Amino acid sequence: MSEPAPVSPASTVTARATPLPRQDEVLTGPALAFLAELHRSFTARRDELLARRAERRAAIARTGTLDFLPETAHIRDGDWQVAPAPAALLDRRVEITGPADRKMTVNALNSGARVWLADFEDASSPTWENVVGGQLALSDAYRRRIDFTDPASGKNYTLKPDEELATVVMRPRGWHLDERHLTLDGRPVPGALVDFGLYFFHNARRLLDMGKGPYFYLPKLESRLEARLWNEVFTFAQERLGIPHGTVRATVLIETITAAYEMDEILYELREHASGLNAGRWDYLFSLIKNFRDAGPAFVLPDRNAVTMTAPFMRAYTELLVRTCHRRGAHAIGGMAAFIPSRDPEVNATALEKVRNDKDREARDGFDGSWVAHPGLVPVARESFDAVLGDRPHQKDRLREDVHVTAGNLIALDTLEARPTFEGLRNAIQVGTRYLQAWLAGRGAVAVFNLMEDVATAEISRSQIWQWVHAEVVLEDGRRVTRELVRETAAAELAAIREEVAATAGGGAAGERAFAEDGWERAHELLLRIALEEEYEDFLTLPAYRLLP
Repeated sequence: MSEPAPVSPASTVTARATPLPRQDEVLTGPALAFLAELHRSFTARRDELLARRAERRAAIARTGTLDFLPETAHIRDGDWQVAPAPAALLDRRVEITGPADRKMTVNALNSGARVWLADFEDASSPTWENVVGGQLALSDAYRRRIDFTDPASGKNYTLKPDEELATVVMRPRGWHLDERHLTLDGRPVPGALVDFGLYFFHNARRLLDMGKGPYFYLPKLESRLEARLWNEVFTFAQERLGIPHGTVRATVLIETITAAYEMDEILYELREHASGLNAGRWDYLFSLIKNFRDAGPAFVLPDRNAVTMTAPFMRAYTELLVRTCHRRGAHAIGGMAAFIPSRDPEVNATALEKVRNDKDREARDGFDGSWVAHPGLVPVARESFDAVLGDRPHQKDRLREDVHVTAGNLIALDTLEARPTFEGLRNAIQVGTRYLQAWLAGRGAVAVFNLMEDVATAEISRSQIWQWVHAEVVLEDGRRVTRELVRETAAAELAAIREEVAATAGGGAAGERAFAEDGWERAHELLLRIALEEEYEDFLTLPAYRLLP
């Protein structure tokens, strides 16, 4: 592999963390020098684009609306396509997601899914151990040197020999997050550049030798200009390390409302490196609330679980995504099936029917694949897409020219019949508290009430609480959502958790000690602070990150 030229120690990235086992295999001198080049080349532009997000949000607050950009009409009307998909990404009918810890790495690669989204973002708590350990797990997997032994059960997990493993598509952190453990010139390096840079530096050449390549999911983009920056990063990295131009492939998550108005433009900016777009449900709803949080009662969402993908404004979003992707020769990837198989046969039967119906709908609508959170759901999703695709790798020939979506269709939240309920408020508090407790303990993919939750569900939970309080929402039982009601409900839920933890630990002093040591009160206080502050926090991970070790 080509490596950057030697540099003086003062010009490279510095690690400010307690050293971990095998850390030096990831933070080699040349790798840190490569990060320094990425940081100096692109961080200032990243900062400018984050400032533009704030300007756009202010414009939305003034006007209460969004529209397709008139200055890019020539791109939307133009006749162009993205680069052809490489062989490893032709068939993406089932993709599994999860953090890049060693157990998940083995299970995901063995799962039978065509693709594994190896997640350094929403399904990962960015502890230093997770950041470094995830890089090691992927590098070890490509060498087939990875295994994992469960300390509780003693069960050993290894890669299946002589079998085709899932293709890895790695998701780095979003542009807004920094990596405080790696600094240069007195400031932290953006987490996106750390995750991308270390992965690309150590694995790009090896992946090419395997007949695959460095493939990425790009999260939380809000505009075509942010896609352009990623394209510049890809071009720079390939040139710097001697990797053929166009080797990188990127799938963009359309999980912000502003990006939904720039799907064509985002693909266009990345057209030499683009692979497709993905429809991410929870982050998309979170973005809707964030951007229209003070735009009046028409933009108040009901309980999050009442907003299904069949809601008119969600149908507009997903059908426009399929039409846009297929017109441009890109893959359209559907949303997450987050159910975790249960030991209760009735719970399983009900949940699997919902998963099957959701995946059948996506396949019928023209999606080329979809996500699941658990290996047990891979056969369910595969059956839905096999029924439509057969032996074909995708259905890009379905151009969906019947779809016509206006700017207003994407934000027509007033088409919903459901209304906020107390149970919805309670669920938001429950999920937010339980998820944050796990995230602060270093776990980013968390089972809560038979669903695999990640940062996106915590974001929509705390955002709904904030919006309902500020909009003075009246619930179905006549109660008004106030800070006092939220605090009372949260206190009751914390008391219930205390009893649950104490019972598991055997009660008495042991139960109280377990409750205190598990950090439940810290999670409770963080949720209330970000949900009830007067000013809205753009991302809960920003204050939460400051609490990580």
